[in-house]
Amino acid sequence: MAADKGLRRRLRLRNMATGAVAVLALWGLAAYVVLPIAWTHYERQPGLADRPMVTHTAQGIPGDPLNVGLVGVKEDVLRAMHAAGWYPADPITWRSSIEIVGSVVLDRPYHDAPVSPLYYGGRREDFAFEKPVGTSADKRNHVRFWQVLDKGAENRPVWLGSATFDRGVGLSHDTGQVTHHIGPDIDAVRDELTDDLQKAGMVEATYQITGIGPTLNGRNGEGDPYYTDGEIWMSRLVPAGVKTAKPPEILPPPAFVGFKDRLWHWVASRL
Repeated sequence: MAADKGLRRRLRLRNMATGAVAVLALWGLAAYVVLPIAWTHYERQPGLADRPMVTHTAQGIPGDPLNVGLVGVKEDVLRAMHAAGWYPADPITWRSSIEIVGSVVLDRPYHDAPVSPLYYGGRREDFAFEKPVGTSADKRNHVRFWQVLDKGAENRPVWLGSATFDRGVGLSHDTGQVTHHIGPDIDAVRDELTDDLQKAGMVEATYQITGIGPTLNGRNGEGDPYYTDGEIWMSRLVPAGVKTAKPPEILPPPAFVGFKDRLWHWVASRL
C-alpha cells in the first residue's frame, strides 16, 4: 500500500513537472517568437524591415529610439517643419554653447539652440529641429532626422527620426558630460510633432511601422529612462509645400497591432 502511494506521488509530481515545462515552453514561444512576429509590420515600407530602430552616441552607446518618420524630398521636410512651428537647431559652437547656458541661467528664449549629435548607420543626423517649451532652452521638444531610403514604397525619400522632450540640463549618467535629460514619455512628443504637421496642412497620409517594439524600461545614451509603444508614426508630406485643407488619410495597422496599441495605452495610462 505504501509503495502504491509513493508511486502515485511520484507520478503526480512528474505530471506537474511536465505541465510546468509545457507552460514555460508555450510562454517562451509566445513571448519571444509569436508575439514579436505578430507585432512586426512593415507592409507600407518594406525597405525598412531589416533596419535597427535605435540611434547611438559618438561613444557607440545606444541612444534614443526612432519613433517618427517623414516621406518626402529634403525641401518637403524643411517646408513642413517650418510650417509646423519647429525651428532648425544651430550647430554646436563655442558661441551657441555660451548662448544655451545663458538661456538656461537667465531664463531667456533660444528658439534654435543646438542639440548634441546622435548617430544612425554610422552618421550623425541630417536635420535637427526643436519646439521651445517655456522661456528658456532648459526645456524643449526636439527631433533629429536621418534620410534612410532614397526611394521608399511611395517612390519618395524616407526619413526616420527620434523625437523627445528635454526636461532639463544635467550630467550624463554614462559619460559625466553636461547634457539635456529627456522625459520618459517619448510617445507624447512623437504624437505632438505628428499633430503639428497635420494642423499645418502638411500631411497627406499617416500610418505606423514597427520601431523598437513595446518598451517599459528603456534607457537612452545618457542613462535616462523612457517608455514607448514601440511604433513609428510615418507622415507622408504634401509635395512642394502645397498645404491641404483636408485631414490626412489614416491608414490602419494590422488588427493584432491595433489591439496591442490599445492594450499598451491602457498600461501606459497607469504608469
